[in-house]
Parts: sequence; C-alpha cells; structure tokens
Amino acid sequence: MNLFDSHCHLDKLDLTPFDDSFDQFMMAAFEAGVRRMLCVAIHPDRWSDMAELVAPYAHPCEDRPQVWLSFGIHPTEDPDYDLEAEAIVAYARASPYSGQIVAIGETGLDYFRSGEAERWQHERFRAHIAAALELKKPVIIHTRAAAKDTIDVLRSENARDCGGVMHCFVEDWDTAKKALDLGFYISFSGILTYKSAADLRETAKKVPQDRILIETDAPYLAPAPHRGKPNTPIYVTHTAQTLADVRGETLSTVAEYTDANTRRWLNLP
Repeated sequence: MNLFDSHCHLDKLDLTPFDDSFDQFMMAAFEAGVRRMLCVAIHPDRWSDMAELVAPYAHPCEDRPQVWLSFGIHPTEDPDYDLEAEAIVAYARASPYSGQIVAIGETGLDYFRSGEAERWQHERFRAHIAAALELKKPVIIHTRAAAKDTIDVLRSENARDCGGVMHCFVEDWDTAKKALDLGFYISFSGILTYKSAADLRETAKKVPQDRILIETDAPYLAPAPHRGKPNTPIYVTHTAQTLADVRGETLSTVAEYTDANTRRWLNLP
C-alpha cells in the first residue's frame, strides 16, 4: 500500500517514541505504508533547517519514504514578517533545495486567530498566489472562519491558473464546490475521524474521487483513536480508512487514488 501524506510538518514532530531519531521514525513510516510526504513550511526563518532535515529523503528509494517541500509562511505566523511575492520567487529559485520545492504555502486566511489582522493576512495571501503563478507551482490554502473571503481572494487573484489544495478541509459542501470549480483539490485530515465531524463526512462523500487528498497536518490534529496526542504521518492510514468507510471503498483503493491525485496535483512523476 502506498500512502501519501500530502501535508505534514516533519521538523516539528515529537520523536520521543522513536528514540529521538528522525531516521528511525522515517523507517517506521515506510513500514506503515507511508511512501511519500509533503513537508510544509510555516516560516522562512525555519525553512533551511527543515529542508536539511529531510534532504536525505529527497530521492526515490525502495526502502524509505520520499519527501518534497513547500515554501511560504503560515497566515497566523509572525504578522510583522514582510514576505513579498518577489522574495518568495527569489528564494524558491535560489535555494539549494529548490529542486524539492513543489508547492507554495501554506497561506490563506485565519480569522479565528487573527483578530483585527485581516488586512495583512490578505496582503500576504495575495503575495503567495502571485509567487505561485510566477513559479508555476500550486498553492496550499489554510482557511479558518474565513471561507467566503478565501474563495473571493482565490477568484480575484486568478489562483485557478496555478491550482492548489484546500488543506485540512473542514468547511461545508458549498465551499468545497466553489473550490472545486476553481480546479482545486480537497484534502481531509484526521478531523474526518472525529465523532463531531458528521457533516464533514457527508461532504467527503460528494467530492469527486480524482480531487481528494489525505493528510495528517502532523504533529497537529491526531485522528481517532489518537486524538489529543502528538500526530505523525504514520496515522494518515486512519483518515484513509475513514474515507474508505464513508465512501464505500476499500482502503487500498483510497490509498491508490489519493497517492495518484497528490502526485498529479504536485506535478510529480
């Protein structure tokens, strides 16, 4: 089985269960069927360390997972950090790890945490989309309590032309449909497994098979039965199994098409 965790933060994992060894964790993930991962940036100041950590896993290998990278800054991180489109483009092209950068973000709007900071979030969001368009790479979207404005920005900034994913999707079917109409993918996290997520599971039934991704957002949002504990890409199988149950499919079928969808979304071979 080939599982692709389409969104995780490998530099922030709790490695205590793996004797604080990143390599030991990666071997455990491979044995659990997680063959590919996208490690997502949340701040440029930490990006080089993140890229260096996963560099040994940049190339395909028969006995370990392969990892790709994104570049950007999370919408709730460091509001005083000024990251314009030109800087994103320049870094993505000049970085020694540029060959691993396959997406821009995560970016978007988060009104749940931002308070009165919506304006700078909008500016930062637009800068990421402009960079994604210039680089011809998809954009990773974070949205929380801001669904309408998020869709409006995607439309006004022509994000359809770069494409992307609604990461850790928790909105309703109407929002999903609007994102799908823009050519975006919908990614489900461990939240899908929560008892309180019945409406989200109904939405998951309706998303076309060729537009669904799965993720962990590790180390956050651990799925049931691990809720409340540190998350890990190994647990992506729980989201895959819940998705299979909801849609009346087998786990192997979900693993196959979500892996194919993620590779297509990221323009991977």
